[in-house]
Amino acid sequence: MKAKIRKGDRVRVTRGSADDKNKVGEVIRVLPKEERLVVQGVNIVKKHQKQTQSGGRTIPSGINEFEAPIHVSNVELVDAASEKEAKAARAKVAKAKKPATKAEKSAEKAVKAETKKPTAKAETKKPAAKAEAKKPVAKAAAKPAKPAAKKTSDKGK
Repeated sequence: MKAKIRKGDRVRVTRGSADDKNKVGEVIRVLPKEERLVVQGVNIVKKHQKQTQSGGRTIPSGINEFEAPIHVSNVELVDAASEKEAKAARAKVAKAKKPATKAEKSAEKAVKAETKKPTAKAETKKPAAKAEAKKPVAKAAAKPAKPAAKKTSDKGK
């Protein structure tokens, strides 16, 4: 899942129980593997807890209320200031930033290329004469050649 909604974003619930529809809340936690998120004040469930003992600690009994995760497809990102859907606002911003045609894109690239300064590396290259002078020297044979071993055969004896 590509995370378009992150922790701290404001979202509006579009589907779910009648109590939770159209509620706007802040994202508390995102669970990307399960494609779910927890929204503050939305999808509140009650869990009855039995008293337990583990490791010398006693957990008291009672009814705990907490926000349960909801699926990402059941919410929409909203603009924090106006509480309206942010999708339209994002589309307007994207259109303003992107050039409309290929000709405009190529014109922008040409302008960028003109503004770049030439690099100093081209001017400081070594002349070709010095490059030719540094040819590898052939190494002299370090080991003397071994004389060929005489083969004697036992066939004639």
